[in-house]
Amino acid sequence: MDIINTVLALIVTLGILVTIHEYGHFWVARRCGVKVLRFSVGFGKPLIRWRDRRDTEFVIAMIPLGGYVSMLDEREADVAPELLDQAFNRKSVLQRIAIVAAGPVVNLLFAVLVYWGMLVSGVEKVVPVIGSITPDSVAEQSGLQPGYEVLSVAGRETHSWDDVNLALAAYLGESVVVPVTLRQGANGLRQNYELNLTGWHFDPEAQSPLSALGIQPYRPVYPSVIGQVVEEGAAGKGGLLAGDRVIAVDGRPVSEWIQLVDIVRQSPGKALQFDVERNSQRLTLTITPDAKPEVTATVGYIGAGVAPVEWPAEMLRDVRYGVIESIGGAFSKTWQMISLTLDSIWKMLEGVLSVKNLSGPITIAKVAGASAASGVEAFAGFLAYLSISLGILNLLPIPMLDGGHLLYYAVELLRGRPVSEKVQMVGLKIGMAILFSLMGVAIFNDLMRL
Repeated sequence: MDIINTVLALIVTLGILVTIHEYGHFWVARRCGVKVLRFSVGFGKPLIRWRDRRDTEFVIAMIPLGGYVSMLDEREADVAPELLDQAFNRKSVLQRIAIVAAGPVVNLLFAVLVYWGMLVSGVEKVVPVIGSITPDSVAEQSGLQPGYEVLSVAGRETHSWDDVNLALAAYLGESVVVPVTLRQGANGLRQNYELNLTGWHFDPEAQSPLSALGIQPYRPVYPSVIGQVVEEGAAGKGGLLAGDRVIAVDGRPVSEWIQLVDIVRQSPGKALQFDVERNSQRLTLTITPDAKPEVTATVGYIGAGVAPVEWPAEMLRDVRYGVIESIGGAFSKTWQMISLTLDSIWKMLEGVLSVKNLSGPITIAKVAGASAASGVEAFAGFLAYLSISLGILNLLPIPMLDGGHLLYYAVELLRGRPVSEKVQMVGLKIGMAILFSLMGVAIFNDLMRL
């Protein structure tokens, strides 16, 4: 059932984003007088098709991993003389630029719309209060204290831990000093600190910017009660059920979830005796944690999640703005994500970030499924971020992508004549090599994450 939900979430996610992207091309093409032959969501065999009054064929195809808009073009096929004025290649270079750029631009505007809707409707966030500080960490050396709320990072207001993480992620690989403002309690005085990030590195797959700095967010005490179990995991195979309270492991008393996690992580491949309480009865189960390699060591995990607990009201914040005020906030959030995406791409080229951070369809499917299961708010946020990524990716100056075509048209605009077919064919081969290489790396990373 989980696999079905994940696949459905992937289809819905890509279907929405592809439709939006291709509609951008379609809408501007029609405004520029170009005849659109086909609007397809997906590739391969058509599942559903219909035509409108302008004889454009609309298709929903079998493979939901992309889409395209096919336009009348003399370079693709012969065009009847009476339709030449509707051919894409007969339009001015500025019109062609507008048509090609429309897809990525609409993706970015869609993200603005989603963020605007989230800000207007209100988003519940966890107040960014520090729970604990790791000894000898950057945070401890900077003087940060548990119980303090993070108000801003480098001048950017932080209403939640998401805001803090995004603000810090922008400085990955940079040897800089970042100013942060904290406050103790709701009415405490604002205090300024400096985080010295010289030599700060972390693996985004295994750590968050916060944990790499030695900051552990505040969390309420979670009792050692099982909330969910992965059937094929060690916990499921060992007989652990949702609702079980773990009392002891190998004779060591356990009352909090973090204690259970620590024991399991330290015991990969080692059989553990779990004393659990189930329906007022005490049972003993033997569970052998699976092994999972991380940055510094191999750790154990059993495939079980904690039961949710009620958060204190003062640790939750409803972030909500007015209809007009949310417009600026939505554009600001979108620009922040665009900047972070471009910065990450540049740092990958520099070697500061590993290409292991590239993700393919498997990871997208997993995240889409998880965010959809977490509610509309989480799914909408993921959709907006993915739409920004799709828009930025398509604007990269790589032949085969929209950005590659825009590069050719920009050269044509400057030179006064189109780029030669020979140069375009060479560029096409280079673009294919780059994209297939990136796709191969992304899929390989997906498989390794599994």
